[in-house]
Amino acid sequence: MTEALIENGFAKVGDGTWLVGAAQPVAVLGNSVPFSLKGFFVPDRSRLHLMQVSGKAACADASRPFLTRIPCAAPLTVVSDKFLVAPQEARKGGSILRVVPFSFRNAICTTECVREWVVMATKSRVTSFALQENDLLAVRMEAAVAWTTKRPTGFCPRIKLSDILIPRRRDRNLLLHFYGPGVVWVEGANAS
Repeated sequence: MTEALIENGFAKVGDGTWLVGAAQPVAVLGNSVPFSLKGFFVPDRSRLHLMQVSGKAACADASRPFLTRIPCAAPLTVVSDKFLVAPQEARKGGSILRVVPFSFRNAICTTECVREWVVMATKSRVTSFALQENDLLAVRMEAAVAWTTKRPTGFCPRIKLSDILIPRRRDRNLLLHFYGPGVVWVEGANAS
């Protein structure tokens, strides 16, 4: 099975080596062997790993019950924390998107996928926005799921020097600006 069967809140995959999110798969009918991602600088290593499956595996996240399959027709960047399952060949690399310069608190770990498909687990339903040349889309940081656009930039109407030097909690007004052309997948955001 080279496709994921999505049913009842689970993404089910068969024999093979799969790239899966943290604490995945939740159930395996058969045998599975986990492997960590190899490389010197792998920023998404704590969020993703490889799983060799002999049989069938089911992936799901109780805190993120909505599953979305996104095809990788163009190079796709996904938020690693929302990653559920994809074929091993899908991953090209990982990076850290620092929205506020030098801030680890206001950073998003991302994974770049170039082939096949990716199943994402989100807290709410996902919608896509197709951007034309010179279009601008502003998205709350916690709502971003995936994008095929250029690397987004951060925007905050008011940021203090202390927010950069002494990071506390994430600023509520912090947005990501996406520039077209491309497609951006977005989920609902929490008010807290």
